[in-house]
Amino acid sequence: MTTMIAWYDWCGYAGVVLVLLSFLLLQAQKLKPHGWIYQLMNVLGAVGIMLSLIFGGFNLPAFLQELAWALIGIYGIIVSQRKRRDMTAR
Repeated sequence: MTTMIAWYDWCGYAGVVLVLLSFLLLQAQKLKPHGWIYQLMNVLGAVGIMLSLIFGGFNLPAFLQELAWALIGIYGIIVSQRKRRDMTAR
């Protein structure tokens, strides 16, 4: 018997991998905490998890956590971009 995994489940799995991998790489000092790669991995991971929650089985507390995680990551990307732009303008 074949079990099909829905696209939104794959998004959720990929999201979990991205969030955990970004944290692992941060702890291993392979990524910088203010770097855009770390922030982007967190944002994409949170979006993937949110998609799985929206389409696969909604859970409001988990959704709100992932929404906050994505917004914080977006904020981090914006701040790091501004700092880079200011550094190059000098």
